[in-house]
Amino acid sequence: MSHTLHWQKSSFSDGGEGNTCVEVAASPGNLHLRESDTPGIELATAPGPLAHLIRGVKAAAVPAAP
Repeated sequence: MSHTLHWQKSSFSDGGEGNTCVEVAASPGNLHLRESDTPGIELATAPGPLAHLIRGVKAAAVPAAP
């Protein structure tokens, strides 16, 4: 069964009319990510692994206390 993806731009995008946005769409069991300047290329993953990646990125972005 084919599902139409409804893409949403990240709230962290620059807000301009340019193609500098990360977009996400959901389908049953998966999340799809793409850059708006290359919409033909997308990454699909399950919510769990993506949440794990985001937690890791956030943890690395916070400097460790001395």
